[in-house]
Amino acid sequence: MSRKAGRNRIRKALAVVLFLPLVTLSLVPLTLCPSAVGAETWPGVDETVVEKFAAERGREAHDPLINTDQGDLLLFVFLLAGTIGGFAAGYYWRMLLEGKTKVTESAKIKKR
Repeated sequence: MSRKAGRNRIRKALAVVLFLPLVTLSLVPLTLCPSAVGAETWPGVDETVVEKFAAERGREAHDPLINTDQGDLLLFVFLLAGTIGGFAAGYYWRMLLEGKTKVTESAKIKKR
């Protein structure tokens, strides 16, 4: 192993050793103060703004057409969306990151 490769391994290990405790310690205040993340202290926009204006105009809330609060339907929807997005990103990987398209590659082959 060359000296440069050894230095890179040391730098990577040092970065991990410094970064991991930093992330872990940054989460400690959230565990010590549960009222900061409690739902009762931070109402959402739906409760504070949208429901207030809807009630003023006589449009009370009703049940949604597809209720995702029951069971694992919401998890399944996110899984499906992630699978479709991952497939699309994988299919267009070269175009997304390298800016290459199939047309430019085939044009290069024809020019030779």
